[in-house]
Amino acid sequence: MTNIYLFDWGDTLMVDLKGIPGPMCNWEVVKTVDGAFETLDYLSKHSLIYIATGAEESDEEDIKKAFARVNLSQFISGYFCKTNLGVSKGEPDFLPRIIRKLGKPVSDIAMVGDNFDKDIKPALAVGIQPIWFSKSAEHRGSVNVQVISELQELCV
Repeated sequence: MTNIYLFDWGDTLMVDLKGIPGPMCNWEVVKTVDGAFETLDYLSKHSLIYIATGAEESDEEDIKKAFARVNLSQFISGYFCKTNLGVSKGEPDFLPRIIRKLGKPVSDIAMVGDNFDKDIKPALAVGIQPIWFSKSAEHRGSVNVQVISELQELCV
């Protein structure tokens, strides 16, 4: 059973509007990915939810503010980013540092993300369950990982 979900931020839970500078919490418009609220509400009843982001322009407080703006912060137990881990997402020690901070076995942890190279491959490398959020039907069955096209597929 998955007791902890690590979610990518941009284009997994909140829409990353390309080309807008600065931290997302300061953007004029912020919005969630379809199904994010319902999925986090459901999962938070039996699992802990954390954000594992590669955001370059936001620190932990900025990330919290962005999630608060769309009413998702109530479901999130913590935020992992470059400023509080000391390493960027994509570096080999990013997920291992999160795992050490959580103090839980990798078998209890899943990583949900939309980017195969930045979310799924690193999860596979450290032994946590990868869940690839991909709208492309061509990805289904092409890799040996769980692929979802809608976040609500996690609500089973």
